[in-house]
Amino acid sequence: MRSPKFPVNEDAKFNWRVLGNLWPYLAEFKGRVWLALSCLIAAKLASVTLPFILKHIVDNLNLDTAKEQIMGVIIALIIAYGALRLANVLFGEIRDTLFGRVTERAMRRLGLTVFNHLHRLDLDFHLSRQTGGLSRDMERGTSGISFLMRFMVFNIGPTLLEIAMVVGILFYNYGFTFATVILASVVVYVVFSMRATDWRTKYVKALNQADNQSNTRAIDSLLNFETVKYFNNEKFEAQRYDVGLAAWEDARRKNRLSLFALNGGQAFIIACAMTSMLALAAIEVANGNMTIGDFVLVNAFTMQIFMPLNFLGFVYREIRGSLTNIENLFLLLERKPQIQDAPNSESLRVKRGEVEFNEVSFSYHSKRQILKSVSFKVAPGSKIAVVGESGSGKSTLVKLLFRFYELNAGSIMIDGQDIAKVSQDSLRSAIGIVPQDTVLFNDTLYENIRYGRPDANDDDIAEAIKLAHLDGFIAKLPDGTQTQVGERGLKLSGGEKQRVAIARAILKRPPIMVFDEATSSLDSSSEQSILSALKDLAQGHTSLMIAHRLSTIIDADQILVMDQGEIVESGSHDVLLSMNGHYAKLWQAQQKKQEPALSTNQGD
Repeated sequence: MRSPKFPVNEDAKFNWRVLGNLWPYLAEFKGRVWLALSCLIAAKLASVTLPFILKHIVDNLNLDTAKEQIMGVIIALIIAYGALRLANVLFGEIRDTLFGRVTERAMRRLGLTVFNHLHRLDLDFHLSRQTGGLSRDMERGTSGISFLMRFMVFNIGPTLLEIAMVVGILFYNYGFTFATVILASVVVYVVFSMRATDWRTKYVKALNQADNQSNTRAIDSLLNFETVKYFNNEKFEAQRYDVGLAAWEDARRKNRLSLFALNGGQAFIIACAMTSMLALAAIEVANGNMTIGDFVLVNAFTMQIFMPLNFLGFVYREIRGSLTNIENLFLLLERKPQIQDAPNSESLRVKRGEVEFNEVSFSYHSKRQILKSVSFKVAPGSKIAVVGESGSGKSTLVKLLFRFYELNAGSIMIDGQDIAKVSQDSLRSAIGIVPQDTVLFNDTLYENIRYGRPDANDDDIAEAIKLAHLDGFIAKLPDGTQTQVGERGLKLSGGEKQRVAIARAILKRPPIMVFDEATSSLDSSSEQSILSALKDLAQGHTSLMIAHRLSTIIDADQILVMDQGEIVESGSHDVLLSMNGHYAKLWQAQQKKQEPALSTNQGD
């Protein structure tokens, strides 16, 4: 027996509801579906006709009439046999070709639907998901459509149709006994194969687990080969690997024996069926009720039925796994986003760019309140900074402004419009951000900058590069803007990635700008360059700056100081220093940290 081409859920049960969910994705090409099914039926008609041709060839060969007359008939029958054999294959190929387009389009449409749905799901879902597992669910689900359609439509369906036709033919031509024997044999074969497949599932799972563990042990040891050599533990690692290999060997032996039991049982049932059918036919021939051709026909039909059933255990497991994998995708589609547009929501209209938080309260979990009745206003074109210790709720303000979460209480207004009542698309298109951690796509610098506005032209991108002070850096690169940045932008430094983020924001040109600790991880030299670019970017925009380094926001029109989810102080830099409160303590603490660094640099 063959093993599955991709991992399946061995404990899965059949859920035929999946087929109903899948039908809308298959219905786009209804004509192709019916034409493919017509070809399927035509192929099976040709298949069940072949034994009749063999019967007549054999019967004619046994006739004692003139050879000249017989040879003409035999040649005609042989040509008919070849034509039917060719028709059987051609109709099958046409069926596969027609239905292939249906399956591929269904896979594409379902894959795109799931992809779009995932992007509509809330931030909380994406923070708690496992990307690798989700990717495998998508891959297995869409691939499962191909497996399900191929085995259901091209294997199980045709086989059931052929069994029904053969049983009917045997009953009509040779009576109840022949039809009963073949039908009973098929039922026993199917039941045995399904039960045996379920029984040996534990051995398949044990083999897969042992294989995974031994491979994991080997890879982990080889990846940490330096540590192995440092501690002189080559023999210890070899012993541990051999323990895994021993478990794999034992699991493989049990799996092989269980497979022997499955194949042996199937062979025994087929042998009993073949023997019974041939014995009945031989008796009828001996009694003069059947011809030698009838004997050949019965033998051909029996072999023809059991041949496609030979892989039933594999097909059964594949279909069961495919149904489960597709169901996982539909369960994912049934998950509703926590953040949804209000009914009849309108687009946000930004004329001035005023942002206002009114008595905003929020908590990620009921046991811990993050924001407590926070209220402030960012005047159009002004620059407001929010500072405070880690965990005070600064970055949460940004997430709420983008409406990644719903408020527990209060409201956030932009130009007098409640953001909970406007469309999310229009809201987020009006806000640009330079995040604390800039994540880039594994693409070129050019494409990563253009991501800020995908329809931007080359002149717009060149201007954004210049305003973000990226032109000097790009000029030093051999491939310029076509330089690959690596996965998540790992080939660039922190400062370079921040400039790309600034270029994106410039290209987007939104009326409202958010800077979420945009220089927190940079050295002093990079910080000054970024600060210069940020000042250029903030001109003419309403700006909200979340800051850790207070030196970056001393020119802000107003500074809000947060502590334990509340605004405890507000005012300009000088006013807050004169208050000698929270802000003054933060400032003094940061100044003390900078003094040792300055002394060290001067000594160097």
